[in-house]
Amino acid sequence: MTHLENRFEQEMLTIYFLAKKECGYNATRFLQLVSEKGGLAAAKQLIRKEGGTEGFATLWEHHRLDLSVEAHVLKPEYADLFTEEERRICQERLAQFGYRPEL
Repeated sequence: MTHLENRFEQEMLTIYFLAKKECGYNATRFLQLVSEKGGLAAAKQLIRKEGGTEGFATLWEHHRLDLSVEAHVLKPEYADLFTEEERRICQERLAQFGYRPEL
């Protein structure tokens, strides 16, 4: 695992803990996926899920899409980890719910 992949994985774990603390959302399946596959593979799997995820919907309900995997994928420092298609999917999903990440 590269340094960048490791940093991204740490952010995925931070998402879990912040969502639990600030939204009361216990995303156990998300944590399990990150633990089993690693942060990068987990993010890629979640991005490909048609229609988004339950976690995305929960974060939207709490006005915290900044904690979504999609928002983190779009951070400039992680651009090299994802394809243009993956980043486009994230951008479109977030825009669909009225969220524009600070880039």
